[in-house]
Amino acid sequence: MAKKPTIKIDQKKYTFKDPLDYVFKVKKGLNRQVVETIVKQHHEPAWMLEKRLAALKIFFHKKMPGWGADLSEINFDEIIYYWRSTDSQTNSWQKVPKKIKKTFDKLGVPQAERKFLAGVGAQYESEVIYHNLKKQWTDAGVVFCDMSEAPKLYPELVKKYFGTVIPAGDNKFAALNTAVWSGGSFIYVPKGVKVDLPLQAYFRINAPSMGQFERTLIIADEGSSVHYIEGCTAPIYSKDSLHSAVVELIALPNSKIRYTTIQNWSQNVYNLVTKRAIAYKNAVVEWVDGNLGSKVTMKYPSVILKEEGAVADILSVAFAGKNQHQDTGAKVTHLASNTASKIVSKSISKDGGRTSYRGLVRVSPKAKNCKVKVSCDALLLDKRSRTDTYPTMEVGNKNVSVEHEATVSKISEDQLYYLQSRGLNLQEAEKMIVAGFMDVFAKELPLEYAVELNRLIAMEMEGAVG
Repeated sequence: MAKKPTIKIDQKKYTFKDPLDYVFKVKKGLNRQVVETIVKQHHEPAWMLEKRLAALKIFFHKKMPGWGADLSEINFDEIIYYWRSTDSQTNSWQKVPKKIKKTFDKLGVPQAERKFLAGVGAQYESEVIYHNLKKQWTDAGVVFCDMSEAPKLYPELVKKYFGTVIPAGDNKFAALNTAVWSGGSFIYVPKGVKVDLPLQAYFRINAPSMGQFERTLIIADEGSSVHYIEGCTAPIYSKDSLHSAVVELIALPNSKIRYTTIQNWSQNVYNLVTKRAIAYKNAVVEWVDGNLGSKVTMKYPSVILKEEGAVADILSVAFAGKNQHQDTGAKVTHLASNTASKIVSKSISKDGGRTSYRGLVRVSPKAKNCKVKVSCDALLLDKRSRTDTYPTMEVGNKNVSVEHEATVSKISEDQLYYLQSRGLNLQEAEKMIVAGFMDVFAKELPLEYAVELNRLIAMEMEGAVG
């Protein structure tokens, strides 16, 4: 049988670097002046400055996490906390500066918008440089704008919900984000409006020692639905960068929010993100979370099931290669009766990489008839790699159904033999098995994203054999 040609992966599509141009940036290090500068750049109201300065104090007083991945090499004094690459934002792709437009053209952002998206935001360093929502959704009252503009454009909504799901004191990096956040997305979907095409944001770090701190706030009003997708990339530098986002979701009664992430940070990025949702009566929140790349990732999408009938569905996948630690998982809190949650976690480790599943499920003593299902599957591609599972269940009511299962496996020799007997070489066979292992994630993505995911997995698998 003829040998199947090797799949060619263009790694330059993700790892290229742009010239380090800027119209404004702050000096390295964090202090009150940096926070005040960000507020002035955004022309923010006084109440936001107060929130930021209070968060800055919390950040300085909070200790680094003593659990999870090793964060000891982060030097906050070497981070640039604000970097603006262009003077203005635009909703016309033609008006985006040529160098930046070329970057996002390479990543396929405008093509994706034309084909199958309801709206797109593109963030470069600290600021959103392009934002556009198709007219039919604007006419329906949907709001999709740069979070930096939201406090001025929609002050009542922002003031009502900002920091209510994730307060600044939640953890050190939530405090950091609340102090220095810039960019991100603000979405409001009116009552009964169902946005049947995804909204997308793409985040790009280009400069070394850069800190990107976008803030995302999504509010789905009663009976509405929305699907939001974010992608992330960065070039490889010798100096580390920091990505520390905060994402807050509010799913009001009978609404549905799906939040999909496909990240491909380079291996000099610390990716430390806090994501949490509150689901009200009969609301559904779905997190579809894909983690490839980065030096360290600590991310645990969470849902608080606040009222009866609320549902949480979390799918988390992670791929760790050489010198990578993916510490990921999920958290669900059942505060009300007749709520349901499902957590599916899949991880792959190769070349000495490490994955960790860190999960927490809490069921309140007052929450009856709850259903909980947790499934963790890990795949090790060699003897040097490592995987750990840290599941925690705190069940305060006896009238609940709780399931938990976990497996750790290697690639089957029988599978490899079978695929090689069908004309694949060893590396191609491994790629196919890994793609099959991740298929549960790919099936949850729109077609174009599923194709892109397979490309990213294949890229991660380059050199995995031998």
